[in-house]
Amino acid sequence: MTKGNQSHITEFLLLGLTSDPKKQVWLFASFLAMYLVNVAGNSVITAAIRGDARLHTPMYFFLSNPSLVDTCFTNVIVPRMPANMMSKNKKVPFAQFLTQMYFFVACAITDSFLLAVMATDRYVAICNPLHYTATMNPGCCLLLVIASWVVSHLHSLTHTILMARLSFCGPNVIHHFFCDVQPLLTLSCSDTSVNELLAFTEGSFVIMSPFLFIIVSYVYITRAVLRLPSGRGRYKVFSTCGSHITVVVLYYGTAISVYIRPSSTYSVTKDRVVTVIYTVVIPMLNHFIYSLRNKDMKQALTKLARRKE
Repeated sequence: MTKGNQSHITEFLLLGLTSDPKKQVWLFASFLAMYLVNVAGNSVITAAIRGDARLHTPMYFFLSNPSLVDTCFTNVIVPRMPANMMSKNKKVPFAQFLTQMYFFVACAITDSFLLAVMATDRYVAICNPLHYTATMNPGCCLLLVIASWVVSHLHSLTHTILMARLSFCGPNVIHHFFCDVQPLLTLSCSDTSVNELLAFTEGSFVIMSPFLFIIVSYVYITRAVLRLPSGRGRYKVFSTCGSHITVVVLYYGTAISVYIRPSSTYSVTKDRVVTVIYTVVIPMLNHFIYSLRNKDMKQALTKLARRKE
């Protein structure tokens, strides 16, 4: 087909996870429940940190930011999913597709950088405790968080601009439940080599650089902890880092398996399952991981609950 005969597509059919009505009802209930748990849980964590003066420290300031990002992440992805399941009209205008993709990528990369920032906080606290107060001062903490948000949005903006210049003139059916990068690239009739190069190189940089930084930080933390003479002291330090390590493994394990690879290996069925875990399940689990393994958070949540009674 010649370029002159190609029609430009401005809408896409987002089919979701299944077309089976019975499964759609079950999925609708599941996603709605996870959405409510996610928003409520992260809101409670943020309120508990703000309401307890003992938690006004760099560690909990950094913890409140991923809670905010997870809430934004969920609001970007989940509300459209049940609406799309229950609606007969599954068409999504290209502009809406790009908007959701922009905020999805921005939130995902912000999470990546904030996990690295939290590792920095743990590294300074454990390896350089005498300089902790001076190093992790309020100005430095705020700068680290702002930098995480700004770099993430610049990365997402670059992705979105490059995606907006592509042409779509063939199939417009997307077997996915939200507006992701890879499913859209596979439908383009333009040259997507620049987009794929950006996704694989610069995309790898904004995901893998924080990940490698976290690994290096924990290598130094482990060395410092193993020098402690007390076994109880070692357990206390590792317990403090345990929730962060758990979230890091869950986040990067799924993100790397989906995004850090050539688009030729893209699999609709496999990627949809992993992406559900990455975008819905993990953000819901994060606040449980952070709160249930943290004594101070438990006390703050109990204090908040008594205040509401």
